[in-house]
Amino acid sequence: MRVLKFLLQKEFLQIFRDPSIFRILFIAPTIQLLILPLAADYQIKNINLGVVDHDRSAYSTKLVNKIVASGYFRLKDYSNTFQLGLHAIEQDKTDLILEIPTHFERDLVKENEATLFIAANSINGVKAGLGTAYIQNIIQDYNGEVRTQWIQFPRFEPLPTIDVTYSDWYNPNMNYQFFMVPGILVMLVTIIGSNFAALNIVKEKELGTIEQINVSPIKKIYFILGKLIPFWVLALSVLTIGLIIARFVYGIIPLGHYLTIYVFATFYLLAILGLGLLLSTYAHTQQQSFLVSFFITMIFNLMSGLYTPIESMPEWAQIITKLNPVSYFIEVMRMVVLKGSGLADIKYQIFAVLGFAIFFNGWAILNYKKRSG
Repeated sequence: MRVLKFLLQKEFLQIFRDPSIFRILFIAPTIQLLILPLAADYQIKNINLGVVDHDRSAYSTKLVNKIVASGYFRLKDYSNTFQLGLHAIEQDKTDLILEIPTHFERDLVKENEATLFIAANSINGVKAGLGTAYIQNIIQDYNGEVRTQWIQFPRFEPLPTIDVTYSDWYNPNMNYQFFMVPGILVMLVTIIGSNFAALNIVKEKELGTIEQINVSPIKKIYFILGKLIPFWVLALSVLTIGLIIARFVYGIIPLGHYLTIYVFATFYLLAILGLGLLLSTYAHTQQQSFLVSFFITMIFNLMSGLYTPIESMPEWAQIITKLNPVSYFIEVMRMVVLKGSGLADIKYQIFAVLGFAIFFNGWAILNYKKRSG
């Protein structure tokens, strides 16, 4: 243990001797956590709407006003023909066209039905899909208002109505930041942990100090622990800073206990740092180590469920996510923050990342050839 103590002292001195490391470790994640959640917004707003109103009646005007008043749409074009409205889409002035046919009000009153046409610019498929869904919901709501109004008049036969009440569990205000901030924090901790660990042994190789360590009576396990523990402590410090920002900037207070997050993070960081160290035992230069680590981390983050629900992925991709430690930590963070889950609820995820930690670190220890340099 005395040998490990001296190795840790050496690593911490080497880390804090370089001021750029401090900026990368603490200042960069802080700035990213303050900016990324504001940019990564699942809600699509300010959709540019074009209207082609052939009816120009009170009902059609009321419908257009209701759509614009929803806050999701901006009326950018009001054309007399569909061809002119389509030209506005071609010039990127509008994203959607709502065409209201002639006799819209008459058909709605006399025939009890009317047809509307919606055309969407689907270059951005997500925006087109959500915009169409938004406008359809608004039209359905408008239709319900009209029917409710008609029931009050005796000349119309009363129609049965169904009122639906609902509640949103775990995130009642549907605040996307409560969903995104924990996941982004996991992503930042992962990038820092894996990249710095991956550069560690390679840096010793490039400086030539690995030769001095190779001729010293230091066991492989102590050498690996000496490289692992400093960045494990620093990554937990970054996690702490992130949780403080989440609490005081975004108002995110976990329903579960902070201890649950730290217990899981302990095992998770052992797995991620072990992966970085494993990569560094194979790499010959820091550039090579960094690029491979960045490539793997990027795949982990994109297939972690941070941006796209895992359930929406193809079946083969869902199988691959079982081998992705990042997906387990994001799931745990959201469970603890939003559902108040405890250690008993995340035992499966704990055993999974513990398996990753044993596998990656065991491989790194076995692969490190002390006498080869």
